Amino acid sequence: MSEQITEVRELAIAVFASSGRLIATGNERVAHLGLTSAWWQVLGALRYSPVPLPTASIARNMGLTRQAVQRIVDLLAERGMVAFEDNPHHRRAKLVVLTRAGLAAVTSAEQAVATLDREIAERIGRDRIEDATRILGEMNVILTEWLDRTAPFPSPNDAS
Repeated sequence: MSEQITEVRELAIAVFASSGRLIATGNERVAHLGLTSAWWQVLGALRYSPVPLPTASIARNMGLTRQAVQRIVDLLAERGMVAFEDNPHHRRAKLVVLTRAGLAAVTSAEQAVATLDREIAERIGRDRIEDATRILGEMNVILTEWLDRTAPFPSPNDAS
């Protein structure tokens, strides 16, 4: 295997490990708020989007399945953290918007990790964080392009 491919594989393993630890740490830090990392992730996607989004767009932006995000959105709606608005671009795909309770929840979650955020920023440094963000963004573009142009692999249960 070439050195470049090995480095890409090492990056992927590091991203998987960081993702797992980010989710576990998030779950631990926001549990007292009645949230999970998954709920916080959807609330955060809505908070930082410049426009209301349908579930499919939230899922696409986050690299998750529409069905998984729909389950979370439905639970958040039951708890009054999000509401649905008519979508002028699509009759059936409602727009998901934060309510005051949802904004309060995501703000509380961010406050719960503020000390950790500061430690990460201090130890890694702004320039390296910006580089990592840019690199992961570029990697996401490549992965999205790849997914858009390739057919899914057949399931092991699919008999030919």
